[in-house]
Amino acid sequence: MRSQGQVRFIKISSRFQIIAAAILVAGLSFWAISLGAMGVTQYLAQSERTALLDREARVASAENRVDAYRDNLDTVADDLGQRQAFIEQMVEAHLGVLPEEAAADETVSDSGDEARETVEKIGLSIPEARNLAQLEARQLAFVERLTRYADRRSKRAASALRELGLNPRGLLSSVNDRTAMGGPLDENGEIDPRFVRLGLSLARMDALERGIAGVPQYLPAATGMVSSSYGYRRDPFTRRAAFHSGLDFKGRIGAPISAAADGRVSFVGRKGGYGNLIEITHANGLTTRYAHLSGFKVRVGQQVEAGDHIGAMGSTGRSTGPHLHFEVRQGGKPLNPRAFLEKAPHVLKEIRRNVAARGE
Repeated sequence: MRSQGQVRFIKISSRFQIIAAAILVAGLSFWAISLGAMGVTQYLAQSERTALLDREARVASAENRVDAYRDNLDTVADDLGQRQAFIEQMVEAHLGVLPEEAAADETVSDSGDEARETVEKIGLSIPEARNLAQLEARQLAFVERLTRYADRRSKRAASALRELGLNPRGLLSSVNDRTAMGGPLDENGEIDPRFVRLGLSLARMDALERGIAGVPQYLPAATGMVSSSYGYRRDPFTRRAAFHSGLDFKGRIGAPISAAADGRVSFVGRKGGYGNLIEITHANGLTTRYAHLSGFKVRVGQQVEAGDHIGAMGSTGRSTGPHLHFEVRQGGKPLNPRAFLEKAPHVLKEIRRNVAARGE
Protein backbone atom coordinates (compact mmCIF):
# COMPACT_ATOMS: atom_id res chain seq x y z
CA MET A 1 0.00 0.00 0.00
CA ARG A 2 1.46 3.35 -1.05
CA SER A 3 0.54 6.39 1.03
CA GLN A 4 2.27 9.81 1.13
CA GLY A 5 5.45 8.47 -0.41
CA GLN A 6 5.66 5.48 1.91
CA VAL A 7 5.10 1.86 0.92
CA ARG A 8 3.66 -0.66 3.36
CA PHE A 9 3.33 -4.39 2.80
CA ILE A 10 0.50 -6.61 4.04
CA LYS A 11 1.27 -10.31 4.16
CA ILE A 12 -1.54 -12.88 4.02
CA SER A 13 -0.50 -16.24 5.40
CA SER A 14 -1.21 -19.54 3.64
CA ARG A 15 -3.42 -20.61 6.56
CA PHE A 16 -5.55 -17.48 6.17
CA GLN A 17 -5.85 -18.04 2.43
CA ILE A 18 -6.95 -21.67 2.97
CA ILE A 19 -9.61 -20.63 5.52
CA ALA A 20 -10.93 -17.89 3.20
CA ALA A 21 -11.08 -20.33 0.27
CA ALA A 22 -12.88 -22.92 2.41
CA ILE A 23 -15.50 -20.36 3.48
CA LEU A 24 -16.03 -19.34 -0.15
CA VAL A 25 -16.38 -22.96 -1.29
CA ALA A 26 -18.82 -23.70 1.57
CA GLY A 27 -20.94 -20.68 0.64
CA LEU A 28 -21.04 -21.65 -3.04
CA SER A 29 -21.90 -25.24 -2.11
CA PHE A 30 -24.77 -24.14 0.14
CA TRP A 31 -26.09 -21.91 -2.66
CA ALA A 32 -25.90 -24.75 -5.19
CA ILE A 33 -27.61 -27.20 -2.80
CA SER A 34 -30.41 -24.69 -2.13
CA LEU A 35 -31.02 -24.22 -5.85
CA GLY A 36 -31.00 -27.99 -6.33
CA ALA A 37 -33.49 -28.56 -3.51
CA MET A 38 -35.81 -25.91 -4.93
CA GLY A 39 -35.64 -27.53 -8.36
CA VAL A 40 -36.40 -30.98 -6.92
CA THR A 41 -39.39 -29.60 -4.98
CA GLN A 42 -40.83 -27.97 -8.09
CA TYR A 43 -40.23 -31.13 -10.13
CA LEU A 44 -41.98 -33.32 -7.54
CA ALA A 45 -44.94 -30.94 -7.35
CA GLN A 46 -45.31 -30.99 -11.14
CA SER A 47 -44.95 -34.77 -11.23
CA GLU A 48 -47.62 -35.11 -8.54
CA ARG A 49 -50.02 -32.93 -10.53
CA THR A 50 -49.37 -34.84 -13.77
CA ALA A 51 -49.81 -38.22 -12.08
CA LEU A 52 -53.10 -37.16 -10.51
CA LEU A 53 -54.47 -35.87 -13.81
CA ASP A 54 -53.46 -39.12 -15.58
CA ARG A 55 -55.18 -41.20 -12.92
CA GLU A 56 -58.25 -38.95 -13.07
CA ALA A 57 -58.49 -39.54 -16.81
CA ARG A 58 -58.32 -43.32 -16.36
CA VAL A 59 -60.86 -43.41 -13.51
CA ALA A 60 -63.26 -41.12 -15.40
CA SER A 61 -63.44 -43.55 -18.33
CA ALA A 62 -67.08 -44.46 -19.04
CA GLU A 63 -66.15 -48.04 -19.88
CA ASN A 64 -64.59 -48.58 -16.46
CA ARG A 65 -67.68 -47.35 -14.65
CA VAL A 66 -70.06 -49.39 -16.79
CA ASP A 67 -68.06 -52.53 -15.97
CA ALA A 68 -68.15 -51.68 -12.26
CA TYR A 69 -71.93 -51.17 -12.32
CA ARG A 70 -72.46 -54.41 -14.22
CA ASP A 71 -70.29 -56.43 -11.83
CA ASN A 72 -71.90 -55.45 -8.53
CA LEU A 73 -74.51 -52.76 -7.89
CA ASP A 74 -74.23 -53.16 -4.13
CA THR A 75 -70.48 -52.40 -4.26
CA VAL A 76 -71.13 -49.27 -6.33
CA ALA A 77 -73.80 -48.10 -3.87
CA ASP A 78 -71.38 -48.59 -0.96
CA ASP A 79 -68.70 -46.68 -2.87
CA LEU A 80 -71.05 -43.77 -3.51
CA GLY A 81 -71.94 -43.74 0.18
CA GLN A 82 -68.26 -43.46 1.07
CA ARG A 83 -67.83 -40.66 -1.46
CA GLN A 84 -70.74 -38.71 0.02
CA ALA A 85 -69.38 -39.12 3.57
CA PHE A 86 -65.94 -37.94 2.44
CA ILE A 87 -67.37 -34.88 0.70
CA GLU A 88 -69.46 -33.89 3.72
CA GLN A 89 -66.47 -34.37 6.03
CA MET A 90 -64.24 -32.18 3.83
CA VAL A 91 -66.81 -29.39 3.57
CA GLU A 92 -67.54 -29.39 7.30
CA ALA A 93 -63.88 -29.51 8.33
CA HIS A 94 -62.54 -26.88 5.95
CA LEU A 95 -65.40 -24.63 4.92
CA GLY A 96 -68.43 -25.06 7.16
CA VAL A 97 -70.74 -24.02 4.31
CA LEU A 98 -71.01 -24.88 0.63
CA PRO A 99 -69.22 -22.41 -1.68
CA GLU A 100 -70.74 -20.68 -4.67
CA GLU A 101 -69.95 -21.89 -8.20
CA ALA A 102 -66.24 -21.60 -8.98
CA ALA A 103 -64.63 -20.56 -12.25
CA ALA A 104 -62.87 -23.17 -14.36
CA ASP A 105 -59.21 -23.90 -13.58
CA GLU A 106 -56.89 -25.69 -15.96
CA THR A 107 -55.14 -27.49 -13.08
CA VAL A 108 -58.29 -29.49 -12.27
CA SER A 109 -59.84 -32.06 -14.58
CA ASP A 110 -63.44 -31.70 -15.80
CA SER A 111 -65.25 -35.03 -15.88
CA GLY A 112 -68.57 -33.53 -17.04
CA ASP A 113 -68.55 -35.02 -20.55
CA GLU A 114 -67.35 -38.42 -19.34
CA ALA A 115 -69.94 -38.41 -16.55
CA ARG A 116 -72.80 -37.73 -18.98
CA GLU A 117 -71.55 -40.46 -21.31
CA THR A 118 -71.32 -42.85 -18.37
CA VAL A 119 -74.89 -42.11 -17.28
CA GLU A 120 -76.17 -42.80 -20.81
CA LYS A 121 -74.25 -46.05 -21.18
CA ILE A 122 -75.30 -47.32 -17.76
CA GLY A 123 -78.90 -46.27 -18.38
CA LEU A 124 -78.98 -48.32 -21.59
CA SER A 125 -77.07 -51.31 -20.23
CA ILE A 126 -78.45 -51.42 -16.67
CA PRO A 127 -81.63 -49.31 -16.48
CA GLU A 128 -82.10 -49.94 -12.76
CA ALA A 129 -78.71 -48.32 -12.07
CA ARG A 130 -79.39 -45.02 -13.87
CA ASN A 131 -80.26 -43.16 -10.66
CA LEU A 132 -77.02 -44.28 -9.01
CA ALA A 133 -75.05 -43.15 -12.06
CA GLN A 134 -76.71 -39.73 -11.99
CA LEU A 135 -75.92 -39.40 -8.28
CA GLU A 136 -72.28 -40.24 -8.94
CA ALA A 137 -72.12 -37.67 -11.75
CA ARG A 138 -73.45 -34.95 -9.42
CA GLN A 139 -70.94 -35.93 -6.72
CA LEU A 140 -67.99 -35.77 -9.10
CA ALA A 141 -69.09 -32.40 -10.49
CA PHE A 142 -69.27 -31.06 -6.93
CA VAL A 143 -65.86 -32.50 -5.99
CA GLU A 144 -64.21 -30.82 -8.98
CA ARG A 145 -66.02 -27.55 -8.29
CA LEU A 146 -64.95 -27.64 -4.65
CA THR A 147 -61.35 -28.35 -5.70
CA ARG A 148 -61.31 -25.33 -8.02
CA TYR A 149 -62.76 -23.20 -5.23
CA ALA A 150 -60.00 -24.28 -2.79
CA ASP A 151 -57.29 -23.72 -5.42
CA ARG A 152 -58.55 -20.20 -6.07
CA ARG A 153 -58.50 -19.35 -2.36
CA SER A 154 -54.99 -20.84 -2.05
CA LYS A 155 -53.75 -18.72 -4.94
CA ARG A 156 -55.20 -15.59 -3.36
CA ALA A 157 -53.65 -16.36 0.05
CA ALA A 158 -50.23 -17.16 -1.47
CA SER A 159 -50.28 -13.86 -3.38
CA ALA A 160 -51.09 -11.94 -0.19
CA LEU A 161 -48.26 -13.63 1.72
CA ARG A 162 -45.77 -12.74 -1.01
CA GLU A 163 -47.04 -9.14 -0.98
CA LEU A 164 -46.27 -9.04 2.76
CA GLY A 165 -42.74 -10.34 2.14
CA LEU A 166 -43.34 -13.93 3.29
CA ASN A 167 -42.63 -17.14 1.36
CA PRO A 168 -45.74 -19.34 1.06
CA ARG A 169 -43.71 -22.40 0.00
CA GLY A 170 -42.57 -23.08 3.56
CA LEU A 171 -46.18 -23.41 4.73
CA LEU A 172 -46.83 -26.26 2.27
CA SER A 173 -43.94 -28.56 3.22
CA SER A 174 -46.19 -30.85 5.29
CA VAL A 175 -49.01 -31.09 2.73
CA ASN A 176 -48.91 -34.45 0.92
CA ASP A 177 -51.07 -37.35 -0.24
CA ARG A 178 -51.76 -38.43 3.36
CA THR A 179 -54.02 -35.40 3.67
CA ALA A 180 -56.64 -37.11 1.50
CA MET A 181 -56.63 -40.50 3.26
CA GLY A 182 -60.10 -41.80 4.00
CA GLY A 183 -61.67 -41.16 0.60
CA PRO A 184 -63.33 -43.79 -1.62
CA LEU A 185 -61.29 -46.34 -3.60
CA ASP A 186 -61.17 -46.52 -7.39
CA GLU A 187 -61.34 -49.72 -9.41
CA ASN A 188 -57.62 -50.39 -8.79
CA GLY A 189 -58.04 -50.35 -5.01
CA GLU A 190 -56.41 -46.90 -4.70
CA ILE A 191 -57.98 -43.71 -3.36
CA ASP A 192 -59.91 -42.05 -6.20
CA PRO A 193 -57.49 -39.39 -7.57
CA ARG A 194 -60.23 -36.75 -7.75
CA PHE A 195 -60.68 -37.08 -4.00
CA VAL A 196 -56.92 -37.03 -3.47
CA ARG A 197 -56.85 -33.77 -5.42
CA LEU A 198 -59.68 -32.38 -3.27
CA GLY A 199 -57.91 -33.33 -0.03
CA LEU A 200 -54.63 -31.77 -1.19
CA SER A 201 -56.31 -28.59 -2.40
CA LEU A 202 -58.20 -28.10 0.86
CA ALA A 203 -55.06 -28.82 2.91
CA ARG A 204 -53.07 -26.24 0.91
CA MET A 205 -55.86 -23.72 1.36
CA ASP A 206 -55.92 -24.30 5.13
CA ALA A 207 -52.13 -24.01 5.47
CA LEU A 208 -51.93 -20.77 3.50
CA GLU A 209 -54.92 -19.17 5.19
CA ARG A 210 -53.53 -20.07 8.62
CA GLY A 211 -50.36 -18.33 7.47
CA ILE A 212 -52.40 -15.23 6.60
CA ALA A 213 -54.10 -15.31 10.01
CA GLY A 214 -50.64 -15.40 11.64
CA VAL A 215 -49.50 -12.12 10.07
CA PRO A 216 -49.36 -9.28 12.65
CA GLN A 217 -52.37 -7.15 11.71
CA TYR A 218 -53.85 -5.90 15.00
CA LEU A 219 -52.33 -3.09 17.07
CA PRO A 220 -51.06 -4.74 20.27
CA ALA A 221 -51.61 -1.56 22.32
CA ALA A 222 -54.77 0.55 22.04
CA THR A 223 -52.84 3.81 22.44
CA GLY A 224 -51.24 3.43 19.01
CA MET A 225 -48.60 5.97 20.10
CA VAL A 226 -45.14 4.78 19.06
CA SER A 227 -42.49 6.31 21.33
CA SER A 228 -39.53 4.48 19.76
CA SER A 229 -39.26 2.92 16.31
CA TYR A 230 -37.47 -0.11 14.88
CA GLY A 231 -33.81 0.40 13.97
CA TYR A 232 -30.80 2.25 15.38
CA ARG A 233 -31.40 4.84 18.08
CA ARG A 234 -29.68 6.39 21.10
CA ASP A 235 -29.96 3.88 23.94
CA PRO A 236 -31.81 5.52 26.88
CA PHE A 237 -29.40 3.95 29.41
CA THR A 238 -25.96 4.05 27.74
CA ARG A 239 -26.70 7.13 25.56
CA ARG A 240 -24.83 5.40 22.72
CA ALA A 241 -26.17 4.21 19.35
CA ALA A 242 -27.80 0.79 19.63
CA PHE A 243 -30.15 -1.32 17.56
CA HIS A 244 -33.79 -1.36 18.72
CA SER A 245 -35.43 -4.61 17.58
CA GLY A 246 -39.09 -3.57 17.86
CA LEU A 247 -41.65 -0.84 18.39
CA ASP A 248 -42.37 0.84 21.74
CA PHE A 249 -45.98 1.81 22.47
CA LYS A 250 -46.27 4.34 25.30
CA GLY A 251 -49.20 4.07 27.70
CA ARG A 252 -50.26 3.62 31.29
CA ILE A 253 -49.61 0.81 33.75
CA GLY A 254 -52.26 -1.85 33.37
CA ALA A 255 -53.40 -0.84 29.86
CA PRO A 256 -54.60 -3.94 27.95
CA ILE A 257 -52.21 -5.66 25.56
CA SER A 258 -53.66 -7.62 22.61
CA ALA A 259 -52.37 -10.42 20.38
CA ALA A 260 -51.37 -9.00 17.00
CA ALA A 261 -52.31 -12.21 15.12
CA ASP A 262 -53.65 -15.73 15.57
CA GLY A 263 -51.18 -18.14 17.15
CA ARG A 264 -50.14 -20.28 20.11
CA VAL A 265 -48.58 -18.87 23.28
CA SER A 266 -45.06 -20.34 23.49
CA PHE A 267 -43.58 -18.37 26.44
CA VAL A 268 -44.95 -16.59 29.50
CA GLY A 269 -42.58 -15.33 32.19
CA ARG A 270 -39.58 -13.16 32.93
CA LYS A 271 -36.74 -12.94 30.40
CA GLY A 272 -33.72 -10.69 30.96
CA GLY A 273 -34.08 -7.10 29.83
CA TYR A 274 -37.54 -7.85 28.42
CA GLY A 275 -38.90 -8.13 31.95
CA ASN A 276 -42.27 -9.88 31.93
CA LEU A 277 -42.65 -11.30 28.44
CA ILE A 278 -45.24 -13.12 26.33
CA GLU A 279 -44.16 -14.81 23.13
CA ILE A 280 -46.65 -16.11 20.54
CA THR A 281 -45.73 -18.51 17.74
CA HIS A 282 -47.70 -18.19 14.51
CA ALA A 283 -48.45 -20.75 11.77
CA ASN A 284 -46.33 -18.92 9.18
CA GLY A 285 -43.06 -19.23 11.11
CA LEU A 286 -43.28 -15.77 12.67
CA THR A 287 -43.16 -15.09 16.40
CA THR A 288 -44.31 -11.95 18.22
CA ARG A 289 -43.01 -10.71 21.57
CA TYR A 290 -44.77 -8.47 24.09
CA ALA A 291 -42.35 -7.16 26.73
CA HIS A 292 -42.16 -5.10 29.98
CA LEU A 293 -45.64 -6.32 31.02
CA SER A 294 -47.16 -5.86 34.47
CA GLY A 295 -49.42 -8.92 34.21
CA PHE A 296 -50.38 -11.96 32.14
CA LYS A 297 -53.80 -13.11 30.88
CA VAL A 298 -52.67 -16.23 29.00
CA ARG A 299 -50.71 -19.44 29.61
CA VAL A 300 -48.20 -21.44 27.58
CA GLY A 301 -49.90 -23.61 24.96
CA GLN A 302 -53.04 -21.49 24.75
CA GLN A 303 -54.41 -20.68 21.28
CA VAL A 304 -55.20 -16.99 20.77
CA GLU A 305 -56.76 -14.92 18.01
CA ALA A 306 -55.84 -11.46 16.75
CA GLY A 307 -57.19 -8.89 19.21
CA ASP A 308 -57.42 -11.24 22.21
CA HIS A 309 -56.50 -9.67 25.57
CA ILE A 310 -53.21 -11.35 26.60
CA GLY A 311 -51.60 -9.08 29.22
CA ALA A 312 -51.22 -5.65 30.79
CA MET A 313 -48.75 -2.87 30.04
CA GLY A 314 -45.98 -2.32 32.56
CA SER A 315 -42.41 -1.18 33.08
CA THR A 316 -40.57 -4.36 34.08
CA GLY A 317 -37.08 -5.26 32.93
CA ARG A 318 -34.89 -2.74 31.14
CA SER A 319 -37.46 0.03 30.92
CA THR A 320 -37.56 3.76 31.65
CA GLY A 321 -41.36 3.94 32.04
CA PRO A 322 -44.64 2.19 31.27
CA HIS A 323 -44.75 1.02 27.66
CA LEU A 324 -45.05 -2.08 25.48
CA HIS A 325 -42.02 -3.29 23.57
CA PHE A 326 -43.40 -5.24 20.57
CA GLU A 327 -41.25 -7.45 18.31
CA VAL A 328 -41.80 -9.60 15.22
CA ARG A 329 -39.22 -12.31 14.54
CA GLN A 330 -38.62 -14.95 11.88
CA GLY A 331 -36.11 -17.70 12.54
CA GLY A 332 -34.95 -15.77 15.59
CA LYS A 333 -34.13 -12.63 13.57
CA PRO A 334 -36.07 -9.39 14.17
CA LEU A 335 -38.23 -7.87 11.42
CA ASN A 336 -39.72 -4.40 11.30
CA PRO A 337 -43.19 -4.71 12.92
CA ARG A 338 -44.38 -1.46 11.32
CA ALA A 339 -44.20 -3.05 7.85
CA PHE A 340 -46.75 -5.69 8.93
CA LEU A 341 -49.01 -3.55 11.10
CA GLU A 342 -49.39 -0.88 8.42
CA LYS A 343 -49.61 -3.09 5.32
CA ALA A 344 -51.36 -6.27 6.48
CA PRO A 345 -54.78 -4.73 7.29
CA HIS A 346 -55.05 -3.29 3.77
CA VAL A 347 -53.93 -6.53 2.08
CA LEU A 348 -56.30 -8.65 4.16
CA LYS A 349 -59.17 -6.18 3.67
CA GLU A 350 -58.75 -6.58 -0.09
CA ILE A 351 -58.88 -10.37 0.24
CA ARG A 352 -62.07 -10.19 2.32
CA ARG A 353 -63.61 -7.74 -0.15
CA ASN A 354 -62.92 -10.13 -3.05
CA VAL A 355 -64.36 -13.03 -1.06
CA ALA A 356 -67.54 -11.08 -0.30
CA ALA A 357 -67.87 -9.97 -3.94
CA ARG A 358 -67.67 -13.59 -5.12
CA GLY A 359 -70.13 -14.79 -2.48
CA GLU A 360 -67.55 -17.06 -0.86
